[in-house]
Amino acid sequence: MKALLAAIVLVMTAAASPAMAYVVLVTTSVPVAGLTDDAQLKTAVASAVEDVLTHAIGFRPTVVTLEAARVVGDRMYLLLTIADADGEAFIESLSTDEPVSIEPARESTRSVTY
Repeated sequence: MKALLAAIVLVMTAAASPAMAYVVLVTTSVPVAGLTDDAQLKTAVASAVEDVLTHAIGFRPTVVTLEAARVVGDRMYLLLTIADADGEAFIESLSTDEPVSIEPARESTRSVTY
C-alpha cells in the first residue's frame, strides 16, 4: 500500500511542472552633475533603462517600473522592477487576496512606466 501511494505521489510530482516567471529588481545609475533641465534628466533615465534592458536582462520583459530614485553625490541611483508576462501576472496576484494562478506566457506588447 505504501509503495502504491509513493508511486502515485511520484507520478503526480513528475507530471506537475512549475511555471517559469521572471521578476527582477535592478539597480542602475546615471550621472546628474551636467544635467541642466528635466528633458536631459528624462533622456538620461530612459537611456539607462534601455541599457539595462539591452545588456542585463536575458528575457523579453513586458513591464518595467521605476520603483525608486535617489541622488547621492553627483549620481542618481534607480531601482527598476522588470518582469515578463508571467512575472507581471504574479506581481498582480500578490496585490489580491485570491490564490495565485499563473497561466502560460501570453504575447503582450512591452510597456514601460517611468
